[in-house]
Amino acid sequence: MFSTTTINKIKPDSILKNFWRDNARFADLFNTALFGGIPFLCPDDLCEADTDVSTLLKFNGHAETIQKVFDVVKKTANGVDFVIWGLENQSKTHYAMPLRHMIEDAFSYLKEYNEVVSKNRKDNDFSSSDEFLSGFKKSDRLHPVISLCIYYGEDPWDGPLCLMDMLDVPEILKPLLTNHKMNLIQVRDSEALNFQHPDVAAVFDISRSIYKEDYDKIRSYYNTQNPDFSAEIGMVIGAITESKQLIDYALELEHDGGELNMCKALDKLINEGRQEGLQEGRQEGLQMGRQEGRQEGLLKGSILTYQKLNVSKEDTCKNIMEDFSLSKEDATEYVEKYW
Repeated sequence: MFSTTTINKIKPDSILKNFWRDNARFADLFNTALFGGIPFLCPDDLCEADTDVSTLLKFNGHAETIQKVFDVVKKTANGVDFVIWGLENQSKTHYAMPLRHMIEDAFSYLKEYNEVVSKNRKDNDFSSSDEFLSGFKKSDRLHPVISLCIYYGEDPWDGPLCLMDMLDVPEILKPLLTNHKMNLIQVRDSEALNFQHPDVAAVFDISRSIYKEDYDKIRSYYNTQNPDFSAEIGMVIGAITESKQLIDYALELEHDGGELNMCKALDKLINEGRQEGLQEGRQEGLQMGRQEGRQEGLLKGSILTYQKLNVSKEDTCKNIMEDFSLSKEDATEYVEKYW
């Protein structure tokens, strides 16, 4: 079995990112949340896009590098050259989220604008001095950026939903301002979303029931309909509901080659919950005792876990860079060593 120390080194955010990188799940999420179930996005048309929208801002002689990375980004063609679809995972209410989304979208546009300008200046085929001044030709167009935020918190989202919600502005000025709406869905309030992908439907349904402590519903439905899930689904639900025990349990089953029976898992968690304080104390003590001198063992365990979950080498490298605060060079070396 994996040690608890190794298991807990895998961050919930990494689990969620890996889950949504699957094209079929990603497409079902956006189709259901934004298009009312219409299959606008086709999984086969989606491809990975760069999540890093960091940029260099220059203004009045001042320059500053601003870093921002989306959780998951896909690119697809839909009647135009392509559309960028950005996904952000959020476990806590962020009271500046619309502003953050506006900046992320703006950075995406700015990044593409800079790429277009760089190409135009290299080709030097401007047709007017106005085009040369901006570096952007009259016929040039940027591509749409559409972002979605999933809020996993147990408490209702009580933050703003658009930029206007963040402003203290007189009514007479509102028509003069440009608003920025944020696309947000809440796991706890997702009953009306009819997901088609079984993994996505199960993750939302079970997580929502756990928040409501409606364990009888989970037992009555999943005992008869679909009692067994992959270990990955258990890990995702554990990440959403912040249950380390469920993540540990799912990984142990995955390591042993078994499937996760959600009803049995819930019974196990409820029983374990009665001694949660004692267990957490033991786990923390064990983790502290093994921390020093075990870095490489933890790295190996995490790499093998990501490999078993069919995560690519590239994504595994990114994950352990984040999980262990490694440089890209060191992370690549460890992945090549233990893959």
